[in-house]
Amino acid sequence: MSENPRPADLPRQPQKSQQPPGESTDRGGDRSPAAGRTAAARALLEDDARVAAARHLQPAPRLAGTSSTTGGEQALDPDAEQEAGTASELGRSALDQAGLNRLAALTARLLGAPAAQLSLFDDVRTVPATAGLPPEAGEGTSAPAGSLCALTAASGEPLLVSDAAADERVSNLPPVLSGAVGAYLGVPLRGRDGHVVGALCVFGPDPRSWSSTDVTLLADLAAAAASELELSALSVDYEAARLRWQLSITAAGIGSFDWDLVTGELIWDERLIELFGYTTDGTDGTDGTDGTDGTDGVVGFDRSIEAFNARLHPEDLPRVSQALAECIARCGDFEAEYRIVRPDGSTRWVKARGKALAGQDGSAVRLLGAAYDTTVEREGDVRIARVLENMSTAFFSVDTSWRFSYVNTEAERVLGRAREELLGGNVWELFPDAVGAAFDTEYRRAVETGQTVTFEAYYPAPLDAWFEVRAWPSPDGLSVSFLDISARKQDQQAAEQARRAAEEASTRLALLAATSRQLAETLDAETAVARLVELVVPILGDWCVITLVEDDAPTSTSASARTIARADARARAVDPAAAGRPSQLRRGLRDAGAWHREETLRPLVQDYAEHRLGELTDEAYLWRALRQNRPMVIPDATRAITTVLKPDGKVRGILAELAPSSAAILPLRGRGRTVGLMTLFTGPDRAPLTGQELAIAAEVADRAGLALDSARLYRQQRDLAAALQRSLLSEPPEPDHGQIVVRYTPAAEAAQVGGDWYDAFMQPGGATVLVIGDVIGHDIQAAAAMSQVRTIVRSMGALGDESPARILTNTDRAMANLQVDTTATAIAARLEQTLDERRRGVTRLRWSNAGHPPAMVVNPDASVLPLLTLHSDLLLGVLPETPRKDSEVVLDRGATVVLYTDGLVERRDQPLAEGLEKLQAVLEELAARGGDLDSLVDDLLARMLPAQPEDDVAVVAVRLHRQDLPRPAEAGPQRVPPHVPEEPRLPPSNG
Repeated sequence: MSENPRPADLPRQPQKSQQPPGESTDRGGDRSPAAGRTAAARALLEDDARVAAARHLQPAPRLAGTSSTTGGEQALDPDAEQEAGTASELGRSALDQAGLNRLAALTARLLGAPAAQLSLFDDVRTVPATAGLPPEAGEGTSAPAGSLCALTAASGEPLLVSDAAADERVSNLPPVLSGAVGAYLGVPLRGRDGHVVGALCVFGPDPRSWSSTDVTLLADLAAAAASELELSALSVDYEAARLRWQLSITAAGIGSFDWDLVTGELIWDERLIELFGYTTDGTDGTDGTDGTDGTDGVVGFDRSIEAFNARLHPEDLPRVSQALAECIARCGDFEAEYRIVRPDGSTRWVKARGKALAGQDGSAVRLLGAAYDTTVEREGDVRIARVLENMSTAFFSVDTSWRFSYVNTEAERVLGRAREELLGGNVWELFPDAVGAAFDTEYRRAVETGQTVTFEAYYPAPLDAWFEVRAWPSPDGLSVSFLDISARKQDQQAAEQARRAAEEASTRLALLAATSRQLAETLDAETAVARLVELVVPILGDWCVITLVEDDAPTSTSASARTIARADARARAVDPAAAGRPSQLRRGLRDAGAWHREETLRPLVQDYAEHRLGELTDEAYLWRALRQNRPMVIPDATRAITTVLKPDGKVRGILAELAPSSAAILPLRGRGRTVGLMTLFTGPDRAPLTGQELAIAAEVADRAGLALDSARLYRQQRDLAAALQRSLLSEPPEPDHGQIVVRYTPAAEAAQVGGDWYDAFMQPGGATVLVIGDVIGHDIQAAAAMSQVRTIVRSMGALGDESPARILTNTDRAMANLQVDTTATAIAARLEQTLDERRRGVTRLRWSNAGHPPAMVVNPDASVLPLLTLHSDLLLGVLPETPRKDSEVVLDRGATVVLYTDGLVERRDQPLAEGLEKLQAVLEELAARGGDLDSLVDDLLARMLPAQPEDDVAVVAVRLHRQDLPRPAEAGPQRVPPHVPEEPRLPPSNG
């Protein structure tokens, strides 16, 4: 950036008659962002305890007549006399400014932000520390209102602004409007008493996102800053005493020295003499020049190198002496920073620079130079080190040779090594697994580009941990902060595993649901097989072949173990050698469907399925699975299946080209029969089916077997004679004000009549009962079974006043007692009416559904309501004791109820769901046109059925005419059993 960013909340001059965009000036109930900021500022000012706590931590303002000295020390006008409290505050301000500015700079570096700022709030806002800002940014005070830091302090919580221009909380603030602040992160600064005294923030002109790690790191730094301010405030008395002594030395702050190497005389100016704790008059110091009481051993400076050495810290003396000797020997420059121990025992840091001057012979004869006190800078560095040591984030730095130059306590813990072992060591040698890993590439990228890098990486044992790392270059090398995020990674991995498990479970459930739904929508075996292979591929395998057991196979058509055993027994009686031969089973099988996940390989799979059965030997796995009626897994499928194929056939070559790695054969069983086999194959790039996948495949096979067995029953029983069926259908009654119309339409093929029937009768109590039903199958047996079931239903309903559910329950039991071995769908519906309902002109329809397509109600307003229930009851003839439920709906007079069999809505080219939608739409259209009931039913059949119906269809419809008017002529004469009581009469309607 060519310019330093402006501070996040520098004071700005107000502009007259201007108002930031989007801010309201409504004085009544103002809820605008500007009002919120004003309220926040007011809250800060009105908290007296908070203001006092903040004022306690404020650095003292620089007084007129003072000037800033090197190292941040203050020098007063020689004529100005200040009391000790003022002096201590001045010293405290200098220490705060130096250390806090370093802390602000560290904050900006650690957070990777262009600028950082520390603000304190009492009755005004003070900015005691900044980084990355112009010098004037830290000067002066301002009102808290309109400040992002004030919002942070007022909320008492971190304030995260990723895109300031788009954030309505701050978008109208001047720093945001000027473009100086595009992203902001601030945390409150709390004193030791818990009061919010200010805020520490980082910001920059460009939008950016802030992570939880950034918030934690900034909070740590804010806590450290608050601690340092508290420590500074507590040390006022000590600072006052020290500054009283410092005020006695010269204002320049830099002393000079001149060492005559020939005579040995060392000349210091007054500043250095005082800095090193000597007197200038050669006395023993009893005058207390340095502020002592004369008992501290202060002596006069005797102008010798020994006097210098006497003040040097013992640990620094050898190093400094060697540097002086090298400078003199090469007649070069001298530079050293060292500690001195003053007579009062205090330690100061001094930085000295000098140059040796050569005589005529080229040897050094004099050493000239200057020195100054760097204690304040060193204390600032110590404070930064203290901050780093107290951070919960691990931190280390390496020099330009990749050697550790600093390691904080947390880094020692995370890296598992002591500081003494790390410092000076090469990072690549101490951590060899980092070489070539993300640590290597990212660290070097940061150094090469000069940019901060952030990344996540794993380091193997002994650390065995994931780290979130931020690294930024500096002139001295590279600084790195990092967090152990292994727990977070484990949580993420656990969440990912849970997500995958949930997805797999969802996929399995979806597969099972799709299998049930799609196979239940058809009773055609070819359609069911075509849907099944596309359902299981590619979820369970790469390709699949479905084998069906033909209905008319001479042996093993049921493919059940008992049937095969009986077939074997019969074969053994005729020819003992023929028992159990696959040839006895082969005649009843055909490969009916095949599918591959890759479109280009589907013709190959179709070719394989077309020729496979004819080329299987007697040892084929297919025959074993058929006889044993259990799943069979075939590992190394290409080799294993090749061995049971005829060597001279074409299937071997096809199999080699398909190259399955494994296979599984699963029986398709329904109602105790094996109706087919499903063979799943996995390709060379896919693992064999797991135990869980096999279990899912087995459940799919069971559902498919049930569906295919239903299709088998449908095929076997569709030859019921139409004449028998028609002979069993009777004329309906015609109750008072109720018109009943019945229709029966046979299938186009005369032989394809079946078990469809309708019925309508009245119960002894006068209720009208409607029944529609369909015995599974379309053959003579189905027609005969239909006659039995219809008779049972009619008898159970006509003997008493039982509810529809009770009628079907009694029918189920009677069928079991009479051993009527069939299943049927049915709806029994009863029209009921209390005297109150008769007065209100409504009728209640109560019905029970045994697996039948839903009845339709055509309301007087031409709307159509399917009579759906949450769960349909089981078909008749499945479980005699199954509980059945009644449902009911209240109908207005003029409504029409239509009951029908599945031939009206389902056929090969039209699934059941689609047919139901079409039926509802046609009924709505016909009802809107009006007309009598006979026309409605005839038009419905004409619209719904094709020219050549595939299935027979039965329909029974009832229209409820108004009871306060005479029975309409179109309904025909009333016809009811003589013993049925007459319906109560209502007064004639005036309408």
